[in-house]
Amino acid sequence: MPFTTYILYSATLDKFYIGYTGDEMNSRLRKHLSDHDGFTAKANDWIIVWNEQHNTKEAAYAREREIKGWKSKKMILKLIQKHSPARSEHPDI
Repeated sequence: MPFTTYILYSATLDKFYIGYTGDEMNSRLRKHLSDHDGFTAKANDWIIVWNEQHNTKEAAYAREREIKGWKSKKMILKLIQKHSPARSEHPDI
C-alpha cells in the first residue's frame, strides 16, 4: 500500500497543512473537511495543493517532518510550484 505526504491549503486561513496518510487522498481530504477537532477544523475550504507518494509509512512521515521543519511559507510555495506549475497561477496561493 502506498503512503502519501501532502500539503493542503485554506484560503480562509491563508495557511498550509502538512500531513501524511495511507488512505486514498480524496478520502483523507473528506476527513479534514468533516466536523472534527484539530487544526483543519478551523476552516472548511481546504484543497490539496501538493502530494508525493512513498513506499513506506516511515518515508512518508520523514518527508512530512522535513517539510514541517522548514518553517518557511516561501519554501513550501517553491515546492508546490516546482511540482504543480498550474498552482503558481492559483489566485489563493
